[in-house]
Amino acid sequence: MSGLDLLPAVDVAGGEAVRLVQGAAGSETSYGDPLVAALAWQSAGASWIHLVDLDAAFGRGSNHELLAHVVGRLDVAVELSGGIRDDETLAAALATGCRRVNLGTAALEDPQWCARVIGEHGEKVAVGLDVRGTTLAARGWTEEGGDLWATLERLERDGCRRYVVTDVTKDGTLQGPNVELLREVCRRTDRPVVASGGIASLADIAALAALVPEGVEGAIVGKALYSGALTLEAALAVATAA
Repeated sequence: MSGLDLLPAVDVAGGEAVRLVQGAAGSETSYGDPLVAALAWQSAGASWIHLVDLDAAFGRGSNHELLAHVVGRLDVAVELSGGIRDDETLAAALATGCRRVNLGTAALEDPQWCARVIGEHGEKVAVGLDVRGTTLAARGWTEEGGDLWATLERLERDGCRRYVVTDVTKDGTLQGPNVELLREVCRRTDRPVVASGGIASLADIAALAALVPEGVEGAIVGKALYSGALTLEAALAVATAA
């Protein structure tokens, strides 16, 4: 598949698929069984699923066994995220058979561990850069995590293979992606970038697909799909037309 990869998001809290507004705990809207959601996106044509353990990200528990079950039932690639912060949680995540993991807080709070993990696992590790303005957000977006550009420079030196860039202020709001932020990140790295946050329409998909030559590889789509603002089939048609 050429063009822009689309990664439907399945965010899990309390054993259910949910969506948040601007990543805030307590803003969940439930969408039922995560496996049913993931299988629906697979059958609609997704080649990737972005699977997130929100309870682990917020430090309030784990849905690991459920997420492992979901990964095992899918025939498509899975990017697994949420609460992967040490050797034990990394090993458990990779043992699910996911294609890659997405590191967030640990990449900000434990640079030495992050560098070692990137060195050991290469393409299996992406780093999530969740930002408000140019300030990174950590701990389930509840704490500040440093300067975006200084962190990106450090991760570039460490050999990070891929970045997942989220404008936290856009996430779950259906207000459109932060194209300028994505462009600036792409200017500062030769590595592929996955966009996240704010996608609301086919026009947004087209705008991101237009950034593929600049380095945007994919886009995580969540609330727009669950709310019915767009269908995955239509989004894929626009994404692959690039």
